[in-house]
Amino acid sequence: MSKKRREEEDPFERINRLFREMFEDFDEEIRRLLREMERAHELDVERLRPMFERPYFWGFELRIGPDGVPRVREFGNVRRVGRAPRITEEVEPIVDVIDEGDRVRVVAELPGVEKDKISLKASGTKLVIRASNHKKYYKEVDLPSEVDMSSAKATYRNGVLEVELRKRRAAEEEREIRIE
Repeated sequence: MSKKRREEEDPFERINRLFREMFEDFDEEIRRLLREMERAHELDVERLRPMFERPYFWGFELRIGPDGVPRVREFGNVRRVGRAPRITEEVEPIVDVIDEGDRVRVVAELPGVEKDKISLKASGTKLVIRASNHKKYYKEVDLPSEVDMSSAKATYRNGVLEVELRKRRAAEEEREIRIE
């Protein structure tokens, strides 16, 4: 589809097209997995058994960015390695990053974890959330700008982690100096 055509396309049409393409990809992937499972069953059932011994959790979130472009983010413990899924022990939690002007707020869902089992590390424009209790969570969050680490505040209530970070002030803007 041409760039001009995409720009003229209604946002709902874009979302509809995105979903249609996504479900076509899912359908193709499921068919491929079924063929592989049938072949493995005929050859060696034990090869696929470890993939299904652990519970899996997967989902996606669809948001329309400020530029009007839809973005899909996956979460859970199913990772794609090439075209094949891989089930990991760590779950990628659902995370929202909210830019509030002079600060950034990160909200993450970490149900089933005790507060003292959560580790937070931030540097530059990244926040790393790691938690392990009965469940293990891991997520590297890209922040919209650099943050001041000394301002970090975090709370955890009812399975919801909220981290507030003040943005680092940019160097003074360039300005013209009058010569006297």
